[in-house]
This record gives sequence, C-alpha cells and structure tokens, in this order.
Amino acid sequence: MNLPKIPLAEWIEAGEDWLTDNFAPLFDFISLLIGGTVNGIHFVLELLPPLAVILLFSAIAWLIGKWKMGVFTAAGLLLIDNLELWDKTMQTLALVLTAALISIIIGIPLGILCARHNRLRNVITPVLDFMQTMPAFVYLLPAISFFSLGVVPGVISSIIFAIPPTIRLTNLGIRQVPAELVEAADAFGSTPGQKLFKLQLPIAMPTIMAGVNQTIMLSLSMVVIASMVGAQGVGATVYRAVTQVKTGTGFEAGLAIVILAIILDRLTQQITKRSKTQS
Repeated sequence: MNLPKIPLAEWIEAGEDWLTDNFAPLFDFISLLIGGTVNGIHFVLELLPPLAVILLFSAIAWLIGKWKMGVFTAAGLLLIDNLELWDKTMQTLALVLTAALISIIIGIPLGILCARHNRLRNVITPVLDFMQTMPAFVYLLPAISFFSLGVVPGVISSIIFAIPPTIRLTNLGIRQVPAELVEAADAFGSTPGQKLFKLQLPIAMPTIMAGVNQTIMLSLSMVVIASMVGAQGVGATVYRAVTQVKTGTGFEAGLAIVILAIILDRLTQQITKRSKTQS
C-alpha cells in the first residue's frame, strides 16, 4: 500500500516553532526561575567547607535513620571528597533537588485533583503513560529548542521523566483512604479543606512519600542524559569518560552517583516509614 506518509514530524516542528515564537518571554521566565533555583541550592551547598557539610548531612541522616545511616553517609561523602568529585556532586545534587522539588510542587496538587475528579484522571493517565514510556533522550530536543543549552533543559527533561510517580501515587493514596472515615468526616461537617489536610493527606502520606522517593530516584537517573545538553556535575564526567573511553574516571563518577542515590533513597524511605507509623 502506497499511502502518503502522515507529516507528523513536520506538524510537531511547526508547533515547536509557533511556541518558540509566541511564548519566548514565558520560556525566558521559566529558564530564569529554574536556573536561579539550581544556582541558589548549589550556592548554599558550597557555602560551608566540605567537611562541615559532611558532618551536617551525617547528623541529619543519623537523626532521620539509624546510626548505620549516619556512618554510611559520612563514609560515602568522605570518599566522594577524596575522589575530588565534591563540587561536581554538589552540582548534581542541586539539579536533582530542583527537579524533585518542582515535580513535588506540581505533582501532588495534580494527584489530589485526579483523586477528586475521575474524568481528569482518565485524561491524565494516558499522558503519564506516554511520559514514562517515551525514551528520555527525546525530551532533550524540545527542551533545547525552548531553553537553549545548559542546566535548565536538563532539569525540564528530568521533571517530565520523573513527575509521573508523584502524581500516580498521590492519586492512589487519597483514593485508598477508607470510605468510612471520609463519611464520618462529612457527617461531622468537615469542609473539603479540613477533610483533605486533616484526614486524607495524613493517611495517604506513606503512599505519597513512596512516589516522592521514586521521583527523586528517576531525577538522579537523568543526570548523565542531562549532561548531553550542558548540565554540569558528575553526569558530565561520566559522559566525557564514555566519549574518551576513560574507564577509571567513569567508574569514580558512577560511584559518586551510586553513593548519592543510596543516601537519598534511604533517607526518603526512613521518612516514609515514620509517616506510616504516625498515620
């Protein structure tokens, strides 16, 4: 069959050009906001000497988790500093925290709306499926068109790739709140806001935190891909090591990412366990 090819690529590129021409000020504002957030977090992380930051992070890990978590955090961060990857790791941490923070700010309210409105959930669910199944590299292309090169398109790509778990699990957590409790809250005359903040969110918090944990891990998994558009950090070191076939350098940078991932994962898991106990 010689059916004419659907000009899907041309349509998408035409839409991209239209958005670039008509929403340039909005993209500049978003770029300024995200770039400023990343630089601000990086500035705070670099404000103190590495040893002071390591002690601070270890104390937080000890308080949130157990003493083993504090010891692992101290040993892992000392190893990163010893490998001379401290500044790059802090750049990566700033990128991951920015992407995770924006994903949470957008994702949790959207998940709450999905839990309250079935039609919205039915519209958003296929979009989330699309976002999670599309190869992450593809997100770099429109991000470059709208935000040029640098850390901003890396953060935008990370948000698109990492936000679905927060939306899905917020929706799931609120829907799993026992109907008897919701009916009791209604019977006592609770307003929708009181019912949400005093009943549904506290009970759903362990499930929501599980989504936040997945979002942070997915953001961290994007650091190497984000380096392809100019985002700095250990991801850029891994990317350069791959292109120059420097196995040792790539292993060191990869090890720094693994240590960061374990620390963030265990900390968020501990927060999830605490929220389960409290709920």
